[in-house]
Amino acid sequence: MLTLYSTPESLYCAKSRILLRHKRARWREVMPPGGCGSAEYRKMIPAGTMPAIVDGDLVLADSEAIAEYLDEALPEPPMLPRDSGARAKCRERSRFHDTRLEPELRKLFPHLGSAGEGSGIVVTQSEVLNQRLLELARLLESDTSRDSAALMLGDCGYPVSFAWLDAFTLPLGLELEWPQEVCDYREQVANHAAVAAELEAYRPAMQAWIESKLG
Repeated sequence: MLTLYSTPESLYCAKSRILLRHKRARWREVMPPGGCGSAEYRKMIPAGTMPAIVDGDLVLADSEAIAEYLDEALPEPPMLPRDSGARAKCRERSRFHDTRLEPELRKLFPHLGSAGEGSGIVVTQSEVLNQRLLELARLLESDTSRDSAALMLGDCGYPVSFAWLDAFTLPLGLELEWPQEVCDYREQVANHAAVAAELEAYRPAMQAWIESKLG
């Protein structure tokens, strides 16, 4: 049985749980000893980040490294295409989430409860996030190798980020424009059982975190 070090509201921990659910893995979930970033936890995970997994003698951090490992260690169902070009496009989609979309979403977290509608950060990030969503639409449209019926490694970060964008829209006054290609993609990914199960379990933790910031 795998051990997953995580916290309930962590976006990247949810991404890993989607993979674990889709692989029908057995795992136990625990909080980092001493808390995230603690000296005790850093003895095991030098960067102090989450998620991290322990599988026998293997200790592994970073959601992308975990995703690649799980797909090899638990090969069914496969979450990377067989064709090398299609695999590269799948990884490209995953990297776009982790390096382009999610970092712009993350910039909003410190401002929940302090930034009002029309504030500089909200206006700026609305513009940037709309650009990222447009770029994602173009990325999806150009990927002729993508199988819309299959849940792939490159899809697992998006459902949670989309949920956060929804959750931030009202309290922050975000003005987002969702391209139809992204809306269709979002619906396709959300229909997978592993995604639906994770979002059902995750949304209460996400809402509790938001309410704690809003007071």
